[in-house]
Amino acid sequence: MGVVDGIWPRWSADVGLVALTCLPPLLSQPYVDTSSLAWSSLVGYEVVTVAVLVLRRRLPATAFVAGLGALVVALAGSAGQDAKLTPLVFLPLAVLLYNLGSYCTSWVRAVLAMLGGSVLIAVGLGVNQLTAGASEFRGSFDILASLAPMPLAWVMGFAARTRRVLLAAAEQRVADADRAQRLQAAQAAQRERARIAREMHDVVAHSLTLLVVHAETLRARGDELPDWARTQVDGLAAAGRQTGGELRDLLRMLRDPAEVAPLQPMPGLGELDVLLDSHRAAGGPVDVRVETELESLPGPVQLAGYRLVQEALANVRRHAPGAPVRLTVDDTAGQLRFEVVNGRAARRGTAGAGVGLGLVSMRERVDALDGKLTAGPTGDGGFRVVATMPLETAGV
Repeated sequence: MGVVDGIWPRWSADVGLVALTCLPPLLSQPYVDTSSLAWSSLVGYEVVTVAVLVLRRRLPATAFVAGLGALVVALAGSAGQDAKLTPLVFLPLAVLLYNLGSYCTSWVRAVLAMLGGSVLIAVGLGVNQLTAGASEFRGSFDILASLAPMPLAWVMGFAARTRRVLLAAAEQRVADADRAQRLQAAQAAQRERARIAREMHDVVAHSLTLLVVHAETLRARGDELPDWARTQVDGLAAAGRQTGGELRDLLRMLRDPAEVAPLQPMPGLGELDVLLDSHRAAGGPVDVRVETELESLPGPVQLAGYRLVQEALANVRRHAPGAPVRLTVDDTAGQLRFEVVNGRAARRGTAGAGVGLGLVSMRERVDALDGKLTAGPTGDGGFRVVATMPLETAGV
């Protein structure tokens, strides 16, 4: 049977404390007084002791007063009948005093408990002097000698409580420092995101806007352009408008990460035909083979697949313009597979095109879905990109 919420360890500690506190008086009593009256007083006192020890944490002041009262009654009652109890009956009192210093957080209750205990001791000593028969059982000075070191138990308990308070304060300071450090890191990251957003707005967005403006100007004068140029300009304008919308979403999320909802729907595999048509319009033949229901795929997979094909086609246009491309999308054994293979370039690529992060971005998207991406040149001068993503992990 397992431990539940620390209940069993606490009860086991209580049982051990009760045993260590109550057994020594019972074991030593036969060496002090074996009369039935002494045993009756001791057993009655032990019963009360067990009860107050169990309740000592929740009611420390009450437990102390009740335990001390039971001790006074047992000592005075047995002395009045010429019976004597073992000195170890003071052991539970030491435990209760330690508990009072350790768990009683109210100074008023602690002081009242000690004043009440002092009154009980004084009354008990008076009754002992008045009722004890034989002189050997008038143990007032012995009782005072046994009580003299008892305040040390309270001091030890108070020291233990002080240590707990200091440890809790230290842990709180560490937690506050950790929260402050995380807040500073978050603020620094937000400042960096804002700086990147400003740079992108000032440089990329401005250049992209000029590109779209020039493309729309050329479209307005389309009757002066050849047919192939009009098609290219239309594709350029559409791509510029789409990229501009996605860039606005990106800049907004960089400035305020809490606003994660895009202003326009994120692209998915439903727009794959438009993406392929734009590549064909740029002079790149594409052979497509799709063997799965694209619309039924989860959103994260659709977005990752769209971006993967988009980046792969962009790389073809940069580095192998005019090369034939073969796109295959299928699912096997719970794995969605994208394969983009291009042949040898039909004409010279653009020198220095791109920033060299396309494959890195593709790999990060696929890794985020617990997938796998491989990319590398083929033997005939082409390039091959293959990505597999588990549908189960993606939420299908």
